Amino acid sequence: MNRMFLRLCTGAIACTFALQFPPTATAKGPETVLYAFRKSPDGRAPSGMIDVSGTFYGTTSFGGSGCKGFGCGTVFEVDPATGAETVLYSFCEKNRKKICTDGDVPEGGLVALKGKLYSETELGGAYQAGTVSSFDLKTHKEKIVHSFCAKDCTDGSYPDGGLTAVNGVLYGTTPFGGAFNKGTIFSLDPATGEETVLYSFCSQQNCADGDLPSGGLLNVKGTLYGTAGRAGANCPNSMQCGTLFSLDLSTGVETTLYSFCSQQNCADGNEPASGLVDLDGILYGATVTGGAYHNAGTVFAFDPNSGTETVVYSFCQTFKTVCKDGSNPGNLIAVNGKLYGTASGGKAVVVCQDGCGTVFEVDPATGAETVLYAFCSQKICADGTLPDGLFDMNGTFYGTTSEGGHYDGHRCDFGCGTVFALEKTD
Repeated sequence: MNRMFLRLCTGAIACTFALQFPPTATAKGPETVLYAFRKSPDGRAPSGMIDVSGTFYGTTSFGGSGCKGFGCGTVFEVDPATGAETVLYSFCEKNRKKICTDGDVPEGGLVALKGKLYSETELGGAYQAGTVSSFDLKTHKEKIVHSFCAKDCTDGSYPDGGLTAVNGVLYGTTPFGGAFNKGTIFSLDPATGEETVLYSFCSQQNCADGDLPSGGLLNVKGTLYGTAGRAGANCPNSMQCGTLFSLDLSTGVETTLYSFCSQQNCADGNEPASGLVDLDGILYGATVTGGAYHNAGTVFAFDPNSGTETVVYSFCQTFKTVCKDGSNPGNLIAVNGKLYGTASGGKAVVVCQDGCGTVFEVDPATGAETVLYAFCSQKICADGTLPDGLFDMNGTFYGTTSEGGHYDGHRCDFGCGTVFALEKTD
């Protein structure tokens, strides 16, 4: 789930190096903290990871050795066997006149392509409206591939949803910019840096086609699927709601597949802000709010053949003072016919007003939901809070939390975040 314009802490001093702190493993039981971030200089608030040949790579949205102001961020690697973490690059190292020309606040995670890691930064670049950058795993050099707002922001601005690689070309969305300043779908040739806007949102009356795309794109046989977090046919004032859309790469045609809030009180979901996953030809995703209970979000299914949207699970069914089954879900993954994901709220303890977050399982066949782990189950949230970016490797879930993971002598106000492992118990 993106953290649009969320601002936390900063770092200091410029250089890239391997941290010498010992790895940590603080949890007992199914969840283990592989690494707890320690503010400056190793960054703060990690936003997901990817596995490349057994090594995990990710970005933090804030901090880093090159950061002398607000935001910044890092590219890091973690050895899952030992928990050792290394900072590979700190953004804002090319800070010129207080402008981070090399990018600022990486969001949306990484994608690997031909020995390089590609990422988006929400801010920074030549025009201070975000970038796509590459990081070479051999040379450890960072390069700006595209700076947004190069053409009066008709090329998009403030990207944060992540990138998708299809046949050597990168595709993504921007939540702002474009012909109507309501967001874009774009393609980017990493070899030449040429960026092309494939679609500008709000091209239809009352933004019936959606507004604020921010969830990343799913490629299914040459068609890209994604979500826009606002507007749609049921929201004439463009407030919340949202859409599902597709873009045919062979024809360039964009199609609005579904508009949320078609049911009373948005029981069908509201504000889809994450990507989609394909399971046996059905697309699954999550909405941050809406649903049948307490506006806490949903897991939904969409059949591209029939155009039918179905709520698989509405969160907050077990509610007393908090949503014990989780709330405000993010990205999903599919493993062995079931859906897994993280929720930023739910299962609260005293320190978390709305909940510290969960890892959950949903059976799409039955709609049954199971909380696999509730964060902040340890003293001072040493196990992390606000989880995101779940993935599966050899039967173990790995992910990050953007807060929590306190470490004596290196504490952020609410914890700098963690890399965690979660053993499946079934």
